[in-house]
Amino acid sequence: MLLIHPPVAKPGEPPAGIARLAGELRAHGLPCRVLDANLEGLLWLLDQPSPATDTWTRRASRSRADHLAALRGMDAYRSPDRYRRAVSDLNRLLAAAGRDSGAVPGLADYRQDGFSPVSGADLLRAAEEPERNPFHPWFSQRLPELLDGVRVAGLSLNYLSQAVSAFAMIGFLRTRFPGLTLVLGGGLVTSWLRRPGWRNPFGGLVDHLVDGPGELPLLRLLGAEEPLCHQVPPAYDPLPLHDYLSPGLVLPYSAAGGCYWNRCSFCPERAEGNAYRPRAVQRVLADLETLVSRHQPALVHLLDNAVSPSLLRGMAAAPPGVPWYGFARVDEQLADPDFCRDLRRSGCVMLKLGLESGDQGVLDRLHKGVDLATAARALRSLREAGIAVYAYLLFGTPAETEEAARRTLAFVAEHREEIGFLNLAVFNMPISGDEADAYGTAPFYEGDLSLYTAFRHPRGWDRKQVRRFLDREFTRHPAVAPILRRDPPVFTSNHAPFFVGG
Repeated sequence: MLLIHPPVAKPGEPPAGIARLAGELRAHGLPCRVLDANLEGLLWLLDQPSPATDTWTRRASRSRADHLAALRGMDAYRSPDRYRRAVSDLNRLLAAAGRDSGAVPGLADYRQDGFSPVSGADLLRAAEEPERNPFHPWFSQRLPELLDGVRVAGLSLNYLSQAVSAFAMIGFLRTRFPGLTLVLGGGLVTSWLRRPGWRNPFGGLVDHLVDGPGELPLLRLLGAEEPLCHQVPPAYDPLPLHDYLSPGLVLPYSAAGGCYWNRCSFCPERAEGNAYRPRAVQRVLADLETLVSRHQPALVHLLDNAVSPSLLRGMAAAPPGVPWYGFARVDEQLADPDFCRDLRRSGCVMLKLGLESGDQGVLDRLHKGVDLATAARALRSLREAGIAVYAYLLFGTPAETEEAARRTLAFVAEHREEIGFLNLAVFNMPISGDEADAYGTAPFYEGDLSLYTAFRHPRGWDRKQVRRFLDREFTRHPAVAPILRRDPPVFTSNHAPFFVGG
């Protein structure tokens, strides 16, 4: 079997999904190959002669190798201006390489004229016309090299930015290798399959669509005698671990699927009915010990929607031996200064916290389960322990008003010394969310695969007003602007730990 991670996604670390599947298949004695088509494809595009007509692009082209080396070393992370220049120039080169195809590929995004990732018809056309994809000259050569003796190819599609290129690759494979069984899975595919009224537009093109974890469906498809997951570590060794754009190997690891809280009214995980599937803490710690010993990473990235309190305690008691970071929920445990110091000693350099709002009434309406007084104590405890906070805020929910948004601004300003980085998002209502029936009005994106609905805000706090508040007031506040300027462009939280030390 060939497992494929298609372009485009941030190329800062190896793809956890196909590594996890490869580990499971190997444990069952099933040979497989893996292809990070995202990393390889982006590096191939960057290596093409630049059709530069302007001074900026010509300069970026001359510095291409230096920029790649800078993102793979630490010096650029000690000089934010150098880092920003490298990321900006590489993005510019990618955009120039896609120009003749009407595409704008980047280090974290992909757009192409006439191809919407939320339109089944457009994705089918991408499959019918794969030569229009800027990655086609590369994958039309690379894929045949890997398919000798392979009877099943699986693509892991997790982000909208991957969809158009994934279907271009599928179209090429279907035409060139008609006997090949094609399987499509990943987070985005799961969301499509759980969309209300789902009708499959890809019959005849894709043989199998996988809903949720792919291990059991693949094992059964490949004829495993005992299709029972062995809970083995991911297999990263077949991937080009030294080529990713980070200063040392970042090792991603998922300790659980779904979210242990699973009550937030705005959350797509809840809307889609994704169950919480944790691995036992001791199994996680054993996996991390094995993986760290085998690969000697510079950083471990815990991918969970929220690392469970029990796993945080386990990490504090049995450190992985290298720096690590991940998402966590604010609770009394994180408000304990002694526990935060234990976390820091275990190697925790940063925690991502979904604060969402600085207004208690909004948090209660969203069923967030966060107490602002506890959040304030957690922020202080984390800062005193030396753990950076990457805070996530969500504006424009049905529970929020302009006055509540200003209370969020006041909360951030009060805790500006304790918040290292900020992510500001405007609320999108999941099409199957708790409040979609009450406030939903029409598809948010034009397309049959849209996962969100436009909605009528019950208090008139619409997206236009929210964006105006963010642009004119929130982001310009003297306490907030310096925090936002610290955010690494494009790679954001994936590279933020390298700016805080460890």
